[in-house]
Order: sequence, then structure tokens, then C-alpha cells
Amino acid sequence: MTGKIKAAVLGATGMVGQRFVQLLEKNPWFRLEVVAASERSAGKKYSEAVRGGFPMEFSEETANLEVQPLNPKKLKDKDVEVVFSALPADVAYKVEEEFAREGFIVLSNASSHRMEVDVPILNPEVNWEHHILVDEQRRRRKWDGAIVTNPNCSTAILTLSLKPIMDNFGLKRVVVSTMQAVSGAGYPGVPSLDIIDNVVPYISKEEEKVQAESLKIMGSPEKPASFKISASCHRVTTIDGHLEAVFVETDEKVKPEDVVDVMVKFRSEPQKLNLPTAPQPPIHVRFEENRPQPRLDRMAGGGMAVVVGRIRKDEVFDGVKYVVLGHNLIRGAAGCSVLNAELLKAKGYI
Repeated sequence: MTGKIKAAVLGATGMVGQRFVQLLEKNPWFRLEVVAASERSAGKKYSEAVRGGFPMEFSEETANLEVQPLNPKKLKDKDVEVVFSALPADVAYKVEEEFAREGFIVLSNASSHRMEVDVPILNPEVNWEHHILVDEQRRRRKWDGAIVTNPNCSTAILTLSLKPIMDNFGLKRVVVSTMQAVSGAGYPGVPSLDIIDNVVPYISKEEEKVQAESLKIMGSPEKPASFKISASCHRVTTIDGHLEAVFVETDEKVKPEDVVDVMVKFRSEPQKLNLPTAPQPPIHVRFEENRPQPRLDRMAGGGMAVVVGRIRKDEVFDGVKYVVLGHNLIRGAAGCSVLNAELLKAKGYI
């Protein structure tokens, strides 16, 4: 590449927005040019506008950026081509369409457009071929830009672990029980008196997202997958890192050692293309009885890999069960969007 592609982050002051900024500061293909947020933050220095109980570190250049309003015309003046959206879903729906209509490629972490038929939910190692939906989206909506979403955080972690199993043995039924970090609720998130010394066995709309998004991701661009899936989602006191207990019935009879083998060997298009943010390998398998654990394993592959452990036989399903861990703000959010942008660049869409 002769020069970096200029990028902006919408909703840059929140927790996912800050992760976008951190990742883009170091990315060899994209240059962070603009941070944008609501009117409440516009006009402030970025370092003064960021929110969160655990402030992240940024370069002096980034810290001194002036927060811009959510206005696509202002970003055009700065020659921005790619927009990463960490906007809340209720704001994202309209704003992201405005940017796509103005010709921007929008990489969205919001749920607003995920289930629309012409919008891909990309988890690149799992369904990189779904990027072709961008062509259909442009044809239908008659715009030069595009909206490409990444999955819900729990879905991203789950589907990456399921991909080698599906490819080699097929999937009949999946049951998943999640233990989700408080950072997934954003800032200020869950009140301390609700979560300390407690587990909250409900996260609004989370189970529905995991179930619907997983089928869309693991199907073809035209048709969702047909396996049965059931999710139960829970908020726990971990700061970062979602841990999921997964129970799988496969089409073909499978042994735990078979699953270990295909997970260890698994590589996909991002690894073959050697994309900068692609983890090598995407799935880390641990053999200790008590791993993975969020504090020890959430930063595997720079936070972009998932870590699988306790792969064993499941007698109820006559299949396998395991636990999988992923960093919810990196693999499950900002990092997945950055990897999506790299994939689109490699495929000629950026």
C-alpha cells in the first residue's frame, strides 16, 4: 500500500469506541483521522470527552484530536473513506444509513442493521464469503457506500469456535450458556449493587441475538443455517472476557479428540491473506482442567483469538461439550470490525 486509508470512529468516546481508537492507532492499513460523537462531546479534546471507569491510553496526537459531530459531509472534507461505528443501536440505525448514502464504508458494531437481508454480519474466519452481500446491498439501496456489521459479542466468540466443527462434522443442535463480563454493558453499565456478590441471569435481547445471528452467520449468504440453537445469557462480575459453556450434537459421530484436532488445525481466509489483525491461530486449545479463564486468557492473539478448553464427551447429546472464552470488546466488538475492514480492503471493496 502506498498510503494508509483515512478512517473515522463514530461513538468514539464509549468503551467500544475507545477500543476502535486503540486498534486503529497501531493498524498498518488504516489511519485514524477523525473521532466523532454526540453533540455533548463535539468540540472537546478527545482526552476530555472519553468516558469509562478504566480510561484507555492513547497517543498524544489522538488525545488532542477535536471530537467532531456525527456529520458525513464534515468527514468528506477530511478525505475519510472508512467509518467504524460504535454508536448505540437506537442512534446507529439512521446515522449509519446517512454515512452509507454519502459513499462511506461503514463497519458497524451496532445491532441495528444486522438482520437485514442485504447486510452481512461478518465474523471473517467463519463467513468471509458473505462480503458479497455488499454488492446486493448497493444494488438494492442505490448507494455507493455500504454497511457491514460484526456480530454480537457472544455470537462472535461462539461461532468462531463452532466453525471447524460444522465444516468437518455438521451441526444438529447447539446449546450455549454464557457468563458475560460487565464491560459488555458499556459505561456506566450494571450498577455495582446489582452485580457485586451476584450473577444476573438475564441480559435484554441477548439470547435472541445469539440464536438469530448465529444461524445467519453460519448459513449461506442467501439462507440461514438450519441447526437448532438455544442460548441462556448471564452477567457476571468479570471486567472483560465472555466465557461460554457449549454443548454440541453433530451430524456425524464425533469424539473429543476429533474436535481438538480440527480446532488446532483451523485456519481461514484472514489467516491465508495474512491480514494484520487476524490472529494466528484463531483458536487456541488449552488442555488444563481449569482453563480458559478470563484473567489469564482473554488477550490471546491480542484479544482476537478465542480460547477453548475442557473439550469432552457429552452423553445427553451423544456429542461434545466445551468452554470457550473471548475478549468481548476486541474479538467480540472493535477488533472484529477492524478485521472486517481489512478483509474488504483485500477483496477490493475499499
